[in-house]
Amino acid sequence: MNLHYSVLLQESLDLLAIKPDGVYVDGTLGRAGHTKELLARLGANGRLISFDKDPEAITYAKETIVDSRLSVVHASFATLSTTLTSMGLQQVDGVLLDLGVSSPQIDTPERGFSFRFDAPLDMRMDNSKGVSAAKWLNTVDEVELANVFWRYGEEKFSRRIARAIVTTRAENPLTTTAQLANLISGLIPYKEKGQHPATRVFQAIRIQVNNELGDLEQVLATAPELLNLGGRLVVISFHSLEDRIVKTKFAELASSDKLPKWVMVQDEPSSEYKIIAKKIKASSDEISENGRSRSAIMRCLERVSVKSR
Repeated sequence: MNLHYSVLLQESLDLLAIKPDGVYVDGTLGRAGHTKELLARLGANGRLISFDKDPEAITYAKETIVDSRLSVVHASFATLSTTLTSMGLQQVDGVLLDLGVSSPQIDTPERGFSFRFDAPLDMRMDNSKGVSAAKWLNTVDEVELANVFWRYGEEKFSRRIARAIVTTRAENPLTTTAQLANLISGLIPYKEKGQHPATRVFQAIRIQVNNELGDLEQVLATAPELLNLGGRLVVISFHSLEDRIVKTKFAELASSDKLPKWVMVQDEPSSEYKIIAKKIKASSDEISENGRSRSAIMRCLERVSVKSR
């Protein structure tokens, strides 16, 4: 079993301000670090629903956690609203999202997430469905390749890499992580300190194959409305694209629809939501223990009122 550290574990659970008899959602089960700590803080009448796309995460949780308060759901957190409705739940007291890829996914060669191993190019969080990285890479046109590398990886040499992939795959389809990583390494004229030349492209492909940003936008559109009064939404992101989406949505929800200052009103309209925490990062101690926590950014939103619809 690969060692897994839950990033910002105590800080994220503290921000949720857990009520012993509350109903909570862990949108990213993974190796159940946050789920186990949530259960430890819940009372006998509390309830937790944990989601994950990855069948291995679901299997691991079912084999290692026996707790009647826990419901494990094999689905993306993007389905949060419809799934809770099907379970007879209309509101919850908190939602936690720990975004990105887990350590076991990265460190398991056959999953194809990492260029550290020579393995099949897969990268699907749910490898039972969808299109693998290899199939996507070998079928889409050059323009789409370049656009994805730039949009999701912010790769400066996106067009050069896309052109080389199209040329290479015409003779020999790219099917392994090593093939792709070696191709990219030969195309980039300089290396960023501490970063493999293929890092940005691998990130971009992973985001594309798993619809990560689309799922994030979907859950942010529905989760706030599911919160009870005082309920909180905590999100941990690991790169600027994710964090930008979270930051923008939280700011939008927390902003009051204020009238101009010269308009005299007795009761100024206020927002239903309040930002509780901005850009919390891992401590130096956590970073020294788990280097992957270095890029983590956590934000928290609370529902402070419920307006009549």
